[in-house]
Amino acid sequence: MNKNVGTIDRIVRVLLGLALIGGGMYSVATLGIWAYVLAVVGLVLLGTAVFSFCPIWMVLGVNTCETKPGGSK
Repeated sequence: MNKNVGTIDRIVRVLLGLALIGGGMYSVATLGIWAYVLAVVGLVLLGTAVFSFCPIWMVLGVNTCETKPGGSK
């Protein structure tokens, strides 16, 4: 599994994931099932940030990893 999520992308995913999890759990009484959907999406974002791999990026051919001189990652 090659990494395809760069540092800035990871930071954005962590922040957005935490916000979705927190917002979903905070508003579970008003949003109902949608609160859990938000929380699951947040968990997926956190998972892709932790492993630096996003299957959707792979399918789309996107790679936000920074490349070092010499072509290594």
